[in-house]
Amino acid sequence: MNVLSVIGLIIAMFLLVFLAMKGIHVLAIALICSIILAATSGMNVWTVLTENYMPGFSSFITANFLVFLAGALFGKFMNDSHAADAIANWIVKKLGASKAVLAVVLSCFVLCYGGVSVFVVGFTIFPIAISLFKEADLPRNMLPATIGFGSITFAMTCPGTPQIQNIIPTQTLGTTTMSGAVIGIIAGIFMFIVGYIWLNQMIKKEVAKGNHFVAKEGEETTQLSEDEMPNVGLSFVPLIVTIILMNALKVPAAVAIFISIVIGVVLLNKTYKPTMIAGTFAGGATSAIGAIANTSAVVGFGSVVKAIPLFQTILDAMLSIPGPALVGAAIAVTVICGLTGSASGGLGIAIPLVGPTYVEMGVAPAALHRVASIASGALDSVPHNGYIVTLLNLCGETHKDAYMPLFWLTVVLPFIACALAIVLFQLFPALP
Repeated sequence: MNVLSVIGLIIAMFLLVFLAMKGIHVLAIALICSIILAATSGMNVWTVLTENYMPGFSSFITANFLVFLAGALFGKFMNDSHAADAIANWIVKKLGASKAVLAVVLSCFVLCYGGVSVFVVGFTIFPIAISLFKEADLPRNMLPATIGFGSITFAMTCPGTPQIQNIIPTQTLGTTTMSGAVIGIIAGIFMFIVGYIWLNQMIKKEVAKGNHFVAKEGEETTQLSEDEMPNVGLSFVPLIVTIILMNALKVPAAVAIFISIVIGVVLLNKTYKPTMIAGTFAGGATSAIGAIANTSAVVGFGSVVKAIPLFQTILDAMLSIPGPALVGAAIAVTVICGLTGSASGGLGIAIPLVGPTYVEMGVAPAALHRVASIASGALDSVPHNGYIVTLLNLCGETHKDAYMPLFWLTVVLPFIACALAIVLFQLFPALP
């Protein structure tokens, strides 16, 4: 094993976390760390940047830009039309301001189980979530943790969810999205109950410090009266249309969202005028470009990690972990997802490599599927994770102010839930 390469990887991963927490822009961090990895691995730095980093960077933009643009425009439209305010006002009236957090979490859950990808969920829920936080005067820095908890923990990895993290194992193991259902549901309920209590405790501590909602520069601060807001039923229509088009009619996400925006412009003419379209597009496009560039930088770094010779050595070491096979599988998936900064990317690499080996060792495919899926949602949520970066950007928060609540809820909590699932599979191997 190349000792210098190991040192380089450790330094690069440390700098990713440290510099992100210090507020350094992720575009700069990803480039710096990619150069360190290449140099310490004995690879040509320029070749790595042009043949690994940039292809990873650009391929993510090519595959996802329209979705990011559509999602950002949708969020900006819901804000500019005050549809988000109308929905938030309705929820607060029905549930009370004290249930604002629950409303955000459950909304994320519904969209995730409705087939909306987590990136789109972030863009879609944000305008409603920020209106709810404003109505309830909750600390702004807890907004990313609330959306993150609702979208990338139990909703992303529970049995039956159509998220990619629950689909990837089926392609290698021959399982279904309901594999490991009983224990998977128990782990999901555990994450929801413990996470919700934990989240509320963190919010209460922030409130006790005197923190409350503070609008960012350029955000709409005028509070409309209920009579001035659009009809709440009409305000829900763009959300409902998006879910129906994507799931019932299998319309591509970007197309479904664009159609929903057009329908919203027609229906919400009370508060949204044609003269506002240019401003909405400009604001949404700016947000989309910033978000996808930051995320692509992280994906580019992940491509460099996969290219260094040390990465294969790490994969081989994962297969040799002693102890119960499920523990080894969970560690392998978690470590690879952490190195690549991606749940789907890490799982896509790990399962084809370690899955058949552990099945040959006698591990039930259903148990392996569920444990791997839950494990993918733990260490992936490191500071350089694409969704984490996008979510913090979207909410206008920094790693320094808002990452730690995300860490507890989207790294530590799924890790504990994965351990619980492993114990239950060991104790009750016959459960479906």
